[in-house]
Amino acid sequence: MVSDKIKALLNIKGKKYKELAQLFGISEQAMRNKFARGSFSADELIRIADFVNCQLAFNIDADQKVILTIEDLRNPVTNTEK
Repeated sequence: MVSDKIKALLNIKGKKYKELAQLFGISEQAMRNKFARGSFSADELIRIADFVNCQLAFNIDADQKVILTIEDLRNPVTNTEK
């Protein structure tokens, strides 16, 4: 489940639900609900990857991948704006 992988990533990177809720401008309870539903859009996954300094990518093969970055968002939010 996507939520479990995001939880693991937050744990590895030493981040908390509260920080992620703040990033999205929602309450901690709303963030918990989002995790319970596993309802993350592509834009949200890109923002989460940026938040934890990771890449969100489609690996085509060993030599090719397409990386989704914060610049791909309709309304980009940079690290300095967080």
